[in-house]
Parts: sequence; structure tokens; C-alpha cells
Amino acid sequence: MKLKVVTDSTADLPPQLAEELGITIVPVYLRFGDEVYRDRVDISENEFYQRLLHDPIHPSTTQPSPQDFVDVYENLARGADGIISIHVSSKLSGTYNSALRGKEIVEKECPIEVIDSQVVTMGLGQLAIAANTIAESEKSLQQVVEEVKQMIPRIHVLGLLDTLKYLALGGRIGKVQALLGSVLSVKPMLTIKNGELVPAGRVRSRAKGIDMLFDFVENAVDIQDLAIVYNTTPDEAQALIERIGSIFPKERIRLARLGPALGVHTGPGILFVALRGRD
Repeated sequence: MKLKVVTDSTADLPPQLAEELGITIVPVYLRFGDEVYRDRVDISENEFYQRLLHDPIHPSTTQPSPQDFVDVYENLARGADGIISIHVSSKLSGTYNSALRGKEIVEKECPIEVIDSQVVTMGLGQLAIAANTIAESEKSLQQVVEEVKQMIPRIHVLGLLDTLKYLALGGRIGKVQALLGSVLSVKPMLTIKNGELVPAGRVRSRAKGIDMLFDFVENAVDIQDLAIVYNTTPDEAQALIERIGSIFPKERIRLARLGPALGVHTGPGILFVALRGRD
């Protein structure tokens, strides 16, 4: 049975890896005033972060349209027996609902299953990679869906932000609102719980935040997949990988870059750790 995997650009899957695995990425839209771009298609990460820092217009994001998913599903349906489409938490974006509406139009041509990952960035990417691996073992679409859904509670994400300014500007502050009253020198730590961004503590410096990311990995049990995600500080990310290499095989750590779709809301200076454990 030939199954195809689809995700969206908030998964932050390295493009070369997605291409190698045959995972299709549906881009989120970015808007600077009247200018609209497809995430990582019409605007690169470097160009985006330069504009984020220097453009007087604060950008916004829009989920892919149902038609975007129709186009992708119809194209894949010609050579697939089924499609598994895994997307950013429905509490953070309307992408999941757009995918469901696209599915309604195409599913007569090909069975399609849409999953709410309840996570974001490489936590979502890890689910897409795992789905692709399971799909290659000749399992049925429903078996793949069931196994992926069982993995969702085992995905854990912890992030160090430089500021909450961008979450506030984008109106995505939610349960992190309580951290806004903290002094400026404090760096917020965030995680995802039940599909929502929630505070995971505050640290006095980036160094303390990076220590917390290391401790997060050190205290995790039976890690199956591990990723470090950065956006504007590659040297910091590489240093963290070297450090984690003392407790986890360095060659198994994936390095990914947080793309424009999430960078709009987090700002520069992001470091995330995403890991998948085992039951």
C-alpha cells in the first residue's frame, strides 16, 4: 500500500530531509502589509528575519486555504493509495480545519486522514517523519494513523525565547500572558500542553535557559527522536548539540531552523528542543 505524508511549514522540517523522505509541505502564508508570501517558497528565512527586525510593518500569518490542500491532495492521489496529513495544533492555527475541508472535496478520489498533532515546530516534524517510516512498512492507512496518534502524548517541546514581544504583537499570547509582567532581564521558557503554548518557567539569562534545555534532555526517558531548533543563533544551537552529545548520540540529533511562519510570533533568538520518547 503506497501512502503519502503531508504536513505544513510550521513543522520546520529541513527542506532537504522532507524531499528525501517524500513528505509534502503545505506552506503557511506571511503578510507584510499588502505583500503576501508563501513560507519558505517566496521568502527565505534570512530575508524574513531581516525584515522582521527592520521593517516598520509587523508581519502576520494566515493558514493555507482549503484549496491549497485540495491541490496537494489531488496531485498526490494520482499515485497514492492513501494520504496522511498531520498539522500544527488546532489551538494555534486554522491549518487543521483547512486540511479537513480540503479532505472533504478529494476523499472520494483517495482515502485521506487528517491529524491534529497538538504540537508545533519539530515536534510536528517528528510525527511526520515517524508517519513516513511507519507507512513504508506496508501498514494500512488506519494502522499508521493509530500509531501516530499514540505518539502524540510522547512528543515534548521546550523553548527559550528572547522576548514575549512578538507573541504579544501577534495576539497569540494566550496562557503565556502571566509572564508579560516579568522584568525585562528575565527570559521566558515555553512548552506546549494540550495543544497550547504555556509557561515553563523563567530564567535570569540565556545561559540559564540553555542549561534548562540541556536538563530537559538529560531528564527525558528513552528518547527516540531529538531535534534542536534555532532561528538566528546557529552557533548557540551547535554548541547545545555538542553539549547534549555527552548524553545522547550526537549523530542522531537533528538540527532545524524555525521558519517564518513561527518566527512571526516568537521573534529572533529562539532555541527549542523537541523530543519523542517511548512508552
